[in-house]
Order: sequence, then structure tokens, then C-alpha cells
Amino acid sequence: MASPRLETYCCPNRDAATQLVMDFQPEVFCGVCIGSASISLLLTILQLLPKKGQSPRKMPKASSSSTILLLISICDILGALGMIFRSSVWLGFPGFIANISVVNGTDVWPSTFCVGSAMWIQLLYSAGFWWLFCYAVDSYLVVRRSAGLSTIVLYHMMTWGLAVMLCVEGIALLYYPSLSSCENGLEHAIPHYITTYAPLLLVLVANPILFRRTVSAVASLLKGRQGIYTENERRLGTEIQMRFFKIMLVFVICWSSNIINETLLFYLEMQPDINEMPLKNIRSAALITWIIMGVLNPMQGFLFTLAFYGWTGWRVDLKWRKREIPWESLSSSTVGENAYPAPVNYQSNIHDSKKISTTDSQQTDEAISMLSEGNTSSDERLTRSSPIYQGW
Repeated sequence: MASPRLETYCCPNRDAATQLVMDFQPEVFCGVCIGSASISLLLTILQLLPKKGQSPRKMPKASSSSTILLLISICDILGALGMIFRSSVWLGFPGFIANISVVNGTDVWPSTFCVGSAMWIQLLYSAGFWWLFCYAVDSYLVVRRSAGLSTIVLYHMMTWGLAVMLCVEGIALLYYPSLSSCENGLEHAIPHYITTYAPLLLVLVANPILFRRTVSAVASLLKGRQGIYTENERRLGTEIQMRFFKIMLVFVICWSSNIINETLLFYLEMQPDINEMPLKNIRSAALITWIIMGVLNPMQGFLFTLAFYGWTGWRVDLKWRKREIPWESLSSSTVGENAYPAPVNYQSNIHDSKKISTTDSQQTDEAISMLSEGNTSSDERLTRSSPIYQGW
């Protein structure tokens, strides 16, 4: 699981709340993390592999949205690998891990492993949060026709730059002036927790707003494409809205337990003695949500692929043929082939007007298809309703 408590545990003089959750059935907890991360890792890779039975049509140029979705999955895969490695070492070498608690110990490798593995997990999942925010921004810009593959460079700079900066800053403040003297007060821990949960809270607050505005813009595009709002357009808009809803639902399911757990642990830290009887229910709730985090955090990768693409099936095509990304509309070459030429007696102004209208409609179709990659049935409806398909 991904929690700033992992870095806090690397402090020999850790707080009582962190000690409470980290000492609660550590073997069971690590086993849960390994099991959940392994299942999510395997199913995520299975979802992303090409499948048999798919039509070997020519693959169109990838969109920025599809690239972002792939990068989110890669961050989840690498984060799950970090959880598996960390938990495996935790289970396999208990004596090695026990040296973390030794103040002024001479062996620096246990603390190095503790800090390094915790930073790896935090950095990858934090980058995934930033990529998810970029996906919401890109979706809105796509329907406004202000985004493209060129903007992916800016997304890379923002995502990795902010993820690394916040991670390093939080760790530096937590372990200042040294690892043996960290956690001497909340002034060390609070900046670390803020830098960890800032991108998570940003996604929870900003993404629903951006998704809502994107859905409204999509409805306007679909209405303006032919001047009417048919059943096909209504269904397509509903499916895009449902896709955004699934993405946010997965995110809330996987990470709401972290917010609840952190709130409970901070409340316990404010108490003079967390072992008092009146706090028993708070301690129990904190421990329960701690185990839930170990199950749900690693499962984000697989659940996101379900929200992005749906279930892609078990039949893997190991021939690695190029496959078409679903939901990509007709390429510009289709228009250039003049499959539906205008009569030669058309006046030039009418021809130019229809050419501009066809181009605008094609750009609208491309914008909609980028937002709804992964649903073949809706792709067929989009193609049939397009002016190119109708021989406009």
C-alpha cells in the first residue's frame, strides 16, 4: 500500500500512532499487500496485452489521451512491483528490518532500504495521480480543440517534475536534520503528509469539475455536428459520462480508506495516551482501514484498466501484431481519397463550404473518439453518424 506512514516508520523515534499500525500483524499485512499487488499486476498486464480475434486493421496515430492512460497503468504496475519487493523483504528478513528501530545503529542498509522502497512507492503513485489530473485536463482541452500529441511533452514535465519535487521536499523535511532525529515533532511530519496527499486531493476536487465541463462540451459538439441531437449522440455522450464516472469511482474506492486512516491516526497522535480505553474504537477503526489500504491501493491498476477499456478477455495474442486502438475515427487519408467526390458542376463556394464542414465534423469525431477509446459499439455508432460515412 501507499502511505506516508511508510517513510515515517523509517524514523527510529517514530510516533505512537505509526508504531500502532506498523506493529499490527505485520506478517499478515505484508502478505495481504503481496497478494493484492500480485493479482493487480498480473491482471493489469493481461488487460494491456493484445488479444486474439481482434481485426488486424491499420493502427492510427495514437492520441494524447491514450498515451496518458497507458502511462497511468505503467505507474500502477511499477508501484505494485515496489510493494511486492518491499513486503517480500519485510517478510523474508525480519532481522534485517528490526535494525530500523535501532537508534544510532551502525548498519545503514536497513534504513536505506526502508527509505528507498517507501520513496519508490510514493513517487510512482504520486506520478499516477498527476497523470490522472493531466488526463482530465487533456480531455477538456481535446473537446476545445486545444490539445494534441504535442502537449504530452508539457504533461511529462509537469507530472514528473512535480512528483519528484514534492517527494524529495517531503522526505527532506521529514528526515531533517538526520534520520535518527526525525519525527521529533509535527513540524517534521505535517509537510511530508501535505506533499504526499496534495496530488490525491487535487484529483478528488479538480477532476470531477473538469469531467463535468468536458461532458457539457461534448454535448455541445454532438449537437453542433449535424444540428440535431439524435439517439446515437445521446448514447455516446452518456457513455463518455459513464466512463468518467467509473474512473472517479475507482479512485474514490481505492484511496478513500487512506484519507480516513490518516485522519484517525492524526487524531490519535493528538491524544496524550493512545492506549486509553475510550480510544479503543478509534484504534480499531484505524487498524481496519490500514488493512483495507493494503488491499485496495494495489488494486487501482487493474480497476483502472476496467474503467478505461472494459474487460479485454483472456485470449492473449503473443504474435505482437499491431492492433487498432478502439474508438479512433477515420483517418484523414479517408477524406483525401475522395471516396465521395462532389459533382463537377458544383460551384466552388459550395464545394469549399462542404469541405470546411466535413473537416470540422471530422475534427469533432476525432475529439469525441479520443475521449471514448475502448468501446467498439459506440465507435460504430460514431462512424455511421459521421458525415463521411453518410457520403455527405
